Amino acid sequence: MSKSSLDSYNIIFKKFDQLSVYELYDLLQLRTEVFIVEQNCVFQDLDDKDHKAHHFLIYKGKKLVAYSRIFPEKIKYNEASIGRVIICKELRSTGLGKILMEKSIESLFAVYGEQTIRIGAQCYAVPFYEKFGFKTEGNIYLEDHIEHVEMIRKVE
Repeated sequence: MSKSSLDSYNIIFKKFDQLSVYELYDLLQLRTEVFIVEQNCVFQDLDDKDHKAHHFLIYKGKKLVAYSRIFPEKIKYNEASIGRVIICKELRSTGLGKILMEKSIESLFAVYGEQTIRIGAQCYAVPFYEKFGFKTEGNIYLEDHIEHVEMIRKVE
């Protein structure tokens, strides 16, 4: 994805209490669409952590097409964290996921300082996260009947 194609996207990075009701609706709708319906996984997405996160949204026109949430240390893990990483189905394999992760890491560093990041990755996505310096740590575990593994990206 070239920079010129990125120009057609609207990138938003906000704390929870800065989100409009429309942005909140959009992110919950996309998370439900992917994590609950598409992955056929019944789980409690509203985990009482959204209000502690910064939210990274990428819109194309009026449609939310990519999303992640970003935490300081001591919320999800002892380290800072990025989670709920989503690209809408029709834009996967376009390079948008790479941009989402690069910008999520940059935003985390801008708000919380450069530091180690820990994530819980679905096992199929390990090669994707490795491209950003994440390394597998620990054993595979089931979360909502999907295999996950923790990964860590240390600041060198």
